[in-house]
Amino acid sequence: MRLLATTVALQTALIFVQSITAGLRMTLPDGHVFHSAGSYTLWVVTVAHVVVALLTRRAQAVWYALGFLALMTAQVFLGLLHLAALHVPLAAALLVASLLYLLKIRSSRHRSSRPAVAAGSR
Repeated sequence: MRLLATTVALQTALIFVQSITAGLRMTLPDGHVFHSAGSYTLWVVTVAHVVVALLTRRAQAVWYALGFLALMTAQVFLGLLHLAALHVPLAAALLVASLLYLLKIRSSRHRSSRPAVAAGSR
């Protein structure tokens, strides 16, 4: 479970960094190189997320990872096709979704690490 949380945290951080490199793409002559390299790095981390989710053998984690990979692949193609009207909102949605999933994983991890309270001990 810790590896899944780490992978999703890395994925979330890279999505945030992509918003920064998008700004560099608009302001620097070679800024597109950073944004392109970041997008492929993020895609590889998303594939790693799928592998880690499969290793956890939790159906919900696997479906989330596969859905995220599909959306990330669509995101890459939208960027390559210069469809900013779709690329930018999808990027924002991916960041929010990844952050919410990370918070869910972390809260369930904290919940499962608490000692169980015996019935009638209150």
